[in-house]
Amino acid sequence: MQKSNTSIVPFILITCLFFLWGFAHNLDPILIPHLKKSFTLSTTQATLVDSSVFIAYFVMALPAGFIMKRWGYKMGIICGLLLFSFGAFLFVPAANEQSYQYFLFALFIIACGLTILETAANPYASALGDAKTATLRLNFAQSFNGLAVALAPVIGAKLILTKGYTNTQLASMTEAAKKASLAAEAGSVKLPYTILAFVLLAIAILFYFIKLPDIRNHQQHHNQNGLLKTFRHKNVSWAVAAQFFYVGAQVCVFSLFILYATEVTHITEVQAATYLSVGGLAFLIGRFMGTLFMAFVKPNILLTIYAVICAGLCIVAINYTGVFTLYAIIGICFFMSIMFPTIFSLGIKDLGPDTEMASSLIVMSIVGGAVMPRFFGLISDGTKNIQNGYVVPFVCFLVVAYFGWQGHKIKSVN
Repeated sequence: MQKSNTSIVPFILITCLFFLWGFAHNLDPILIPHLKKSFTLSTTQATLVDSSVFIAYFVMALPAGFIMKRWGYKMGIICGLLLFSFGAFLFVPAANEQSYQYFLFALFIIACGLTILETAANPYASALGDAKTATLRLNFAQSFNGLAVALAPVIGAKLILTKGYTNTQLASMTEAAKKASLAAEAGSVKLPYTILAFVLLAIAILFYFIKLPDIRNHQQHHNQNGLLKTFRHKNVSWAVAAQFFYVGAQVCVFSLFILYATEVTHITEVQAATYLSVGGLAFLIGRFMGTLFMAFVKPNILLTIYAVICAGLCIVAINYTGVFTLYAIIGICFFMSIMFPTIFSLGIKDLGPDTEMASSLIVMSIVGGAVMPRFFGLISDGTKNIQNGYVVPFVCFLVVAYFGWQGHKIKSVN
């Protein structure tokens, strides 16, 4: 599809979706310490927030692909927005019941909606324009996901964390007062998530009335290749693996940032959220600069270089102490910024009628965000040192580096 004026408005609307799901995901680092305190959880138990979110990608990615094939990308986007909104509304009864399991279920429903949105929006952003600039265009759209990474921690901290009590204050309270304060703290999520739910409903209505081009490859109806046969494309196989490990690393870095910062540098949660916002800003700048660099450097080369740098910064996060380690993690945020869209676009390159299934498989691999933080938590709790958990993203970035170096190469096995 060649770039035209008719693709500009759809591209703008699709880009807005990148911001929305980025905002939702980056409230999770605020929710983790918030719910950890509210329900007196261990680090490993707190990572169930990530598990409940990212397991949805494994469950819903294939149904999302079938929705696109059967009813088109527009209907998929509307379905995704409605599920997203419904999950946000569920935060109200979850807070009223003071149930951690209820919160996890609400997050799972939200993530089901996000899975459908990502399955639709990533190939949509790639297709709305010249095929030669698909990777650059997808990185640009994903930059607004980066904007959400920068804004969500600041907004979330002000709305959710600032009303909380410290562990010392909670320890000095009577049991009744402690229970009441934790209930009030759990309830602080109701207003922001209710507002988010209504905004999402409004956007779903807007998409219903907006005309969007149908980008489906209609050759798919004559294509007899099944899901597993999509793996005959080696770049798809390696993209699935690379995305699994990359998302696992990203979730470890962002979701556990506040717990890491408060333990290693002994700052408050609100101060840690400010540093996390700086990390989000670095992520945003990295997206735009990475998009610029790709005009001069091949995407796979840039991906390899950035992944190796991230692995090196993980070593710093493990072995050093003080605020210096936070700057190293902020550096990771900058250099990992291009990874998701670059892996995705290289993974679906030149697939023709297999694009939809490959897209679903790569989105499905986002389940790495449910798996890797659990290992991070187990290592942290087992060694009584959260810094040791950075062994997990270190390994993940090495896998991404290999994909950029060799795994991205297009080779099909018939």
